Amino acid sequence: MSLAGLTIDRVETFAVPLPTLRPFGVSGGAIAVMGKPSVRILVKVTAGDFSGWGEATPIPAWTYETQESIVSTIDGYLAPAIIGRPAWDLDGVTTVFDRAINRGFSIGSPLAKSAVDVALHDLLGHALGVSVGELWGQRRVSSLQLGWVVSGQGPAEVADAVAEGQSLGYQAFKVKIGLGPSDLEIVAAVRDAAPGAPLWVDANQGYTVAEAVQISRALADLGVTAFEQPLPANDIAGLQRLRDLSAVPVALDESLRHPSDMSTFVRLGAVDIAIAKVQRSGGLTLSRRLLQLAEDSGVRLMGSGLTDSDIGLAASLHLFAAFGITTPVDLNGRQFVDSVYVGGETVKVSDGTAYVPTGPGLGIEVDEEKVRRMAL
Repeated sequence: MSLAGLTIDRVETFAVPLPTLRPFGVSGGAIAVMGKPSVRILVKVTAGDFSGWGEATPIPAWTYETQESIVSTIDGYLAPAIIGRPAWDLDGVTTVFDRAINRGFSIGSPLAKSAVDVALHDLLGHALGVSVGELWGQRRVSSLQLGWVVSGQGPAEVADAVAEGQSLGYQAFKVKIGLGPSDLEIVAAVRDAAPGAPLWVDANQGYTVAEAVQISRALADLGVTAFEQPLPANDIAGLQRLRDLSAVPVALDESLRHPSDMSTFVRLGAVDIAIAKVQRSGGLTLSRRLLQLAEDSGVRLMGSGLTDSDIGLAASLHLFAAFGITTPVDLNGRQFVDSVYVGGETVKVSDGTAYVPTGPGLGIEVDEEKVRRMAL
């Protein structure tokens, strides 16, 4: 199959309510609420006889994009900008996206852009009959260890939450902190319940420098391996100070939206660990650039997601496998939502390990009829 004449014909969006399996919250507010569907925006891009799927996770508690804004951004701005363009020109699509929705201080609607970019990768893989990793010529590992997330439980409930993860084969744990005065008690309870397990924490921008320095000392005593995004994303001076003062290596997530952000933090010596996150960085194209810069600069890499369903899970696995991330990763979609739109092949998760799909594109099958039937 030649990609030369393959141009983008159509971009469609579907707001799909997925069953919520467990409640989930971060310092900014609730992400998944029991009894309330978890809406994901699925995107289908078509070029000739081929199509691909992408996903966006609207989480106003984490970023500014809502399900309404993601749909209107794609339908009204991103889709018209790329119709008729070569499907293979991922770099050109990124440039056109920046013209359609300008970056400003942020990347500019990263979740919406990510959904289209991932769908294009899926489409190209199907057109060539290769997986995303083969499309890139880059897959260093074939599986990744997942972390079980502890979030929203009080200290007395932590042992049960950890035991639930262990019963499903999970042996690494991530704790959401920055939620209240019992943060350290909760981390200590996780450590008591899982004495030898890899353990890291994520504050989702919940602390000041002084608070983060103080809590880092207690975290070090508990054997915590990484302190993720303790300060607000744009507090570059604070993060630079904290890197020198923290007793635990500082990992950046929300601060690293664009490769230029990575460059800034490297030049200022303000980053120990870079978190890879597909949706935060506007898709796979920019994520690869960001991670390559981090790797070439000697910055350690970790992986995270945005409570993605199986489309986003597959995209993240291809990215993390490409860079050989061997530490446990926070791809927690399976813990909190049910990807009921999957029609056949999808990501295999067994005993807390996710296996990188090897089928064409993302390597999962979407039941389009079911998507159309479920769409809001």
